[in-house]
Amino acid sequence: MKKDLLAIKDLTKTEIEDIFSLAAQLKVNRKTHATPLRNKTIGLIFEKPSTRTRVSFEVGVYELGGNTIYLSSDEVELGKREAIKDAAKVLSRYLDGMVVRTFSHDRLLEMAGFSSIPVINGLTDMLHPCQALSDLFTIKEKKGLDNVAFAFVGDGNNVLNSLLYGCGKMGIKIKVACPKNYEPDKKILKEIGVTAELYNKPEDAVKGADIVYTDVWTSMGQEKEHKKRLKAFKKFQVNSKLISLAKKDAMVMHCLPAHRGEEITDEVLDGKQSIVVDQAENRLHVQKAILVKLLK
Repeated sequence: MKKDLLAIKDLTKTEIEDIFSLAAQLKVNRKTHATPLRNKTIGLIFEKPSTRTRVSFEVGVYELGGNTIYLSSDEVELGKREAIKDAAKVLSRYLDGMVVRTFSHDRLLEMAGFSSIPVINGLTDMLHPCQALSDLFTIKEKKGLDNVAFAFVGDGNNVLNSLLYGCGKMGIKIKVACPKNYEPDKKILKEIGVTAELYNKPEDAVKGADIVYTDVWTSMGQEKEHKKRLKAFKKFQVNSKLISLAKKDAMVMHCLPAHRGEEITDEVLDGKQSIVVDQAENRLHVQKAILVKLLK
């Protein structure tokens, strides 16, 4: 693997499979595995709030024998109180690795470019690779990755962008349903090739699917667009009627947090076909594998 994990496109299929293999081992031996991060400290540089990303990384580093230090936007003020490159260089002298969660993807790239230690993308407005890798690991656990029919319904956001990269690497065909003007990044669609099919009706994407995935319609930083987005996405709710078009044993995924009653109903999110809690748990195991791979 490269020094950093900034995007799934930077990984090979073999490297992803190696991460999944190690994650499975770490999951089975969660309380008894070795502690390869002993005497190592990981910085969590978070300019965006978080529940799953922060907690899973903090617990993961602890279970691997290491320590974490959390720095919020008020404490670091990247690019404001001091230049990003200065912060990156100095933090590299203190820390053994960094998880950066920020708005601008360019800010992440600059941080990684001037850091001499591994940098992990904890989320940007463009990509969320740790989430997508954990999602694919979950699908591998539940159904396997061969010939799986994957449907995504909703906004062409950072999670979908990373899922597209991941599906492209693993040879998974993905059907995406988005309203017009809310499709995923065109550059990414070109990069991944023929693995994605785009639709403007959710029924077309979900029909015959093994996995139905959705995410919030309004992401962090888009709050001013909320009313406009509610109108644009009103026909894209994942509900029991839509799920009935998928295979009988189809599973429902959501990266959380969910806006219940908007992109997904309580009935589906809490239903027997939902694997969202398993999906969330796997953030811990996959990220632990990533940490081991990068800091070995």
